[in-house]
Amino acid sequence: MRNDDAAKVLQAVRDLAPTISSRGAEIEEARRLPADLLEQLKAAGCFRMFLPRSHGGLEVDLRTGMDVLETLARADGATGWTVMIGSESPPLFALLPRERFDAVYSAGPDVIIGGGFNAQGEAHAAEGGYRVTGRWSFASGCEHASWLFGNCVLMDGGRPRMAPAGDVPELRGMLFPASEVRIVDTWSVLGLRGTGSHDIMVEGAFCPAANSFDIFQGQPSIAGPGFVAPVLHFVLHMGAVAVGIAQGALDEVVTLARSGKKRLYARAELAGSPVFQVHLGRAEMSVRAARALLRDTGDELWDACVNNPAAAAAMAPRISGALAWVTEVAARAVDTCYQAGGGGVARNASPVQRRFRDIHTFSQHAAAAEGWFGQAGAALLGHATGFWT
Repeated sequence: MRNDDAAKVLQAVRDLAPTISSRGAEIEEARRLPADLLEQLKAAGCFRMFLPRSHGGLEVDLRTGMDVLETLARADGATGWTVMIGSESPPLFALLPRERFDAVYSAGPDVIIGGGFNAQGEAHAAEGGYRVTGRWSFASGCEHASWLFGNCVLMDGGRPRMAPAGDVPELRGMLFPASEVRIVDTWSVLGLRGTGSHDIMVEGAFCPAANSFDIFQGQPSIAGPGFVAPVLHFVLHMGAVAVGIAQGALDEVVTLARSGKKRLYARAELAGSPVFQVHLGRAEMSVRAARALLRDTGDELWDACVNNPAAAAAMAPRISGALAWVTEVAARAVDTCYQAGGGGVARNASPVQRRFRDIHTFSQHAAAAEGWFGQAGAALLGHATGFWT
């Protein structure tokens, strides 16, 4: 059930959506969110919506968060993605000791984290912490983040330290103030250009032990359903962004068709074409189905987080399989919109073209790969999946 704060943040982003949509080309050209828009998103509550009220947050439910992110991505894919990454800050900070979590939020609730989940660094034990060297790709929103982290392999005597199970290296995220991290301008890409997902790097930087955390297996220092199985929440948030991008493409192609668009050599306007109507109707039903699956799965996960936290982890294979399916469906829907739009949508100025590039860049993310269907299938058969390992 949504609280008053949840309703307010959702209405705030709905009110802001037309402005975001009108600035899509500007966001893409800048390769980051403009500073004034970032402040508007903060004021709307986007970066504190998952933070507990005890620390100045809004403590919204999973469904509201998904609706907020879909609304933003519908207006602009890069904005939806960037806010999605930044909004995950509280669950990540909650993997730190409680006193560190409190210290992070002591100056206010709108603290943004960014970084790299892939273990592309090394952390060598040192007195009181670790000496860290690494370079991490795809650090979305790194230019406006207050803190940046990189996942690392823990090293012992020049060799990887093995996890207790003994078959994989032990990993740990290392967190630094953004001022201590170098941003390497690498974000020249096909789509989602406005996310500013550059590389970040440190060399021999010291990370206090209290600023390190286990990204995938760590236990949160904050109680509450929003902090149970946070990685699974992230996966559903990603799905909401994919649906938003696809819905945005549908919005744009409907607007184009209603404007009297006529394909070259066609006898009738696009809106009057029975073939176009069939393809458009199929795409719209597909997006509705993807949204319904996400909401149904999200509601089930939230119920587990509230009433039976132990059951939440068991949903992992199905949730990641859902993201893979939603991404495929969203990409096909956007493809339909792009193909229907004719030669004009191939221009950089076309928002349909931007949606096309955004969703196909999104689809390259490892979390959306079709291999997750195998995990879901194995779980259905009762086979152990070794999830997250």
